[in-house]
Amino acid sequence: MPRKIKIIFITLLLVSLAWPQVGQSQSSSQAKESSLLQVVHSISSHTLLQYIQELCSEKYGGRLTGTEGYNQAARWCAELFKKWGLKPAGDNGTYFQAFPIAYTLVFPPCEVIMHIPFKGATIKKYYHYFDEFIPGSTSASGEITAEVVYVGYGVTAPELGYDDYQGVDVKGKIVMMEREVPVSPDKKDLFLKWRPYSFHQYKLENAVAHGAKGMLYNYGPIANPNNSYREGFIYSHVGSTVVNDVFAGTGRSHQEVVAKIKKELKPQSFPTGKIFTIKNKTEHHPEGTGYNVIALLEGSDPQLKNEIIIVGGHLDHLGYCYTMIPGANDNASAVAVTLGLAEALTKSPVKLKRSVLFILFGSEEQGVVGSDYYCQHPVFPLEKTLAFINMDGVGCGDKLRALAAENYPKFWSFFQKANDSYIHREIRTSYFANLARPRLDAARFMWKGVPTISWSAFGAPSYYHNPKDDIETITPEIMEDLAQILFLAIVDMANTEGLDFRSTSVSH
Repeated sequence: MPRKIKIIFITLLLVSLAWPQVGQSQSSSQAKESSLLQVVHSISSHTLLQYIQELCSEKYGGRLTGTEGYNQAARWCAELFKKWGLKPAGDNGTYFQAFPIAYTLVFPPCEVIMHIPFKGATIKKYYHYFDEFIPGSTSASGEITAEVVYVGYGVTAPELGYDDYQGVDVKGKIVMMEREVPVSPDKKDLFLKWRPYSFHQYKLENAVAHGAKGMLYNYGPIANPNNSYREGFIYSHVGSTVVNDVFAGTGRSHQEVVAKIKKELKPQSFPTGKIFTIKNKTEHHPEGTGYNVIALLEGSDPQLKNEIIIVGGHLDHLGYCYTMIPGANDNASAVAVTLGLAEALTKSPVKLKRSVLFILFGSEEQGVVGSDYYCQHPVFPLEKTLAFINMDGVGCGDKLRALAAENYPKFWSFFQKANDSYIHREIRTSYFANLARPRLDAARFMWKGVPTISWSAFGAPSYYHNPKDDIETITPEIMEDLAQILFLAIVDMANTEGLDFRSTSVSH
């Protein structure tokens, strides 16, 4: 939208919010509206892009929680909060809330190789990093060469009458398995019985318990540090090229086997006869410490300032696996928008009656640990937390998604009002049942009863958990528009009497 037209819309919106009090002069009202307009337009796509460029720089090393690179990124964000006059709300008067987190560093060389017998000799097929394999982000260091045994979803569930390991010997071998479980969350009651078996940690530990020494995980291939570490267990994530090579010549189709498991809920495991080598070089750190970065913009009303609106997203990404994965969209984009909002809200000529708490979470990628820790150790009581505005992947595209907007229609109405009056971006809303394993910081808050809407962007190519998630993919304008929507909605929410999103929530 042309900037002049946007200014007209924002002016109309400010008039509609009716901020001037009884007896206040029209000229004073107009001055306040003009000042607020200037603040809205001070949120610049250029500045937000510069924040992403900083966060994706080599010195932060991909921001894996526990590493010094992550700690430096956390300190950089905290310095900005301090510069803008936001109060530290972490441990002992700092901006940092510490929690324990193990982490694993991954170094080159890492390899996945298939050994192909040919005329009495062996041909080695080396798979390509990172589109055919990515090393397991919590793999042990070492090398294994063994037969691959396909074990379906890697599940042993006696109460469900299901065991992918029944009838196959995996001791000392490499298992290949699927992610998730063969039941969709759409089948709520049945899925909840299967849910504990969907976690990556369970699958890896179950493979170890059955004596396997390695794993080819049919997952992307993407990098993902959300898993267990077991000494001596070597694994990598693989994609369709490796999976198809494992199934080739076995008389089975991978697609048909998976479909049969889902239809019959019966295992289809078998030894493939294929020999593979997995080689990874890693360094495990069980003693790691992670940090949430927390800053407070205190409300001006003596009573309402005790009611909290949380805004933020996760600061961390994947580090090196084995090259640096910048995490521009995931999730430097959300950090950039949070920083842009924080600065703008400190300059708002309309003082906020309620308090706004800015949180940049650590260890989202390592199992959504940082937000879970905050929910267990909240700075302010969760019952006084009116809402959480979460952002994850808000930097690529020309459209926005508002996950769980349909759960909380009154909460959503503030954003809809700002967008309809000013930005006019396409926003798709949805209901979020939040049944599956947690993949967003939003999930942790919703389980604690905190109304939460999680924002993302779409409509342009983006790259999930691989080295191509860099600044070249970012669409700065979508971040500027989202930041301006959130700014207007937060100012409105912070000054609206009798705000209660819990009582108006919708369940399916």
